[in-house]
Formats: sequence, C-alpha cells, structure tokens
Amino acid sequence: MGKFVLYLAGATFTAYGLACLSSPDIAAGAASLSMQNADAVAEIGAMYGGFQTGFGLFCLLAAWQPDYRRAGLWALLLGIGLLAVGRSYHAVMTNGELSAYTYGAIAFESLITLLAALGLRARKADTSTS
Repeated sequence: MGKFVLYLAGATFTAYGLACLSSPDIAAGAASLSMQNADAVAEIGAMYGGFQTGFGLFCLLAAWQPDYRRAGLWALLLGIGLLAVGRSYHAVMTNGELSAYTYGAIAFESLITLLAALGLRARKADTSTS
C-alpha cells in the first residue's frame, strides 16, 4: 500500500509540477488566480512548479528506496493532510462559490492522506509481526 501511494502521489505531483514549471499559467488558470506582476508569476511557478516537482520526485524516490518509504509516507500524511485541512477549512469559511478545482483538490488530497495513513499502518503491522 505504501509503495503504491508514493508512486501515485509522486507521478501526479511530478507531472503537474513540471507542467506548471514550464507554464505557471496552467496553475493560475485552474485555480482562477490572477497573476498581477512578475512576483506573482515567480511565486506560482515556484510553488506549483518547483515545489510540486521536487515533492513528487521525493515521493518517487521514497517509493523506489525502501529506506525512505516511511519518511515519504509521513511527508504525505502531514504535508498533504494539512493542505487538505487548510483548503477544506477555508472552503467552508469563504462566502464565494467554489469551483470543481477546489473540490477536486480536496478529494485528491484527502484520498492521498488516507492512503498514506493506511500505508503507515500496514508498515507498522509488517514490522510488528517480523
């Protein structure tokens, strides 16, 4: 389970990150964000492009290298889990209408978080029976 979720998350974050690294307009358009100046373009390119690519590559490395698997699952559980919590909280607190982008992101982040928790639980069960 852990290896699967790391490959899934790694492939998803790396692919989306590389796309946004080459064109920050992809992320801005999907989330209906307005980039008003060069700082905004650099920020969107860095967070959606650079960070997501790096995080995705780390997840792929963790899936491939058993020694990093636990750390990768914890990174998914905490990082993506709190991303889901923050997005969900602000989605509930906002007065505006949300798009399919936000609902899709919450669903994906929640699923990845759940799978990471199950992967960690399975790893714990494997080590306690050995």
